[in-house]
Amino acid sequence: MTSNRPTTYNFDLQRDTWDQLVLVDSQGRRYVGVDVVRAFPISDGNHAISLCDAEGHEIFSIENLGDLRPEIRGLLEEELTRRSFVPIIERIVAVSSNAEPCDWHVETDHGATTFTLDSEEEVHLLDLHQATIVDSHGIRYLIPDIRRLDAPSRKILDRYM
Repeated sequence: MTSNRPTTYNFDLQRDTWDQLVLVDSQGRRYVGVDVVRAFPISDGNHAISLCDAEGHEIFSIENLGDLRPEIRGLLEEELTRRSFVPIIERIVAVSSNAEPCDWHVETDHGATTFTLDSEEEVHLLDLHQATIVDSHGIRYLIPDIRRLDAPSRKILDRYM
């Protein structure tokens, strides 16, 4: 027989001054830059949520978002919404400097935008021809096929690969 009582999760979650998620567990350990991952993003988005540290190791597994305190649930829902919004970069117009932080001016499938890249480590090659870029607010941008970028865009991106 299964209980319908909510599970108690003993941790606190907040954002730091850099807008990163910070988790503090029951023993007082702080995890900065927590990543929130859905196991089943399309079929069951409110269940089986993993909270991972900056290295990708799972800290907590949450069975049901509804079991959480409202303020923690709100932060996680906000973060999951950020993660599900992934603009596709169609062209890199310019980068403000060769040193980080720098501003990237890009054209995406949602229009032109500018974002700040804090570190070249936030440019990730996913496979031979696909990359993601994570801006200073944690928004992920996708380049589905680097080969489809124009030559000036590829030249800029090559500096970070």
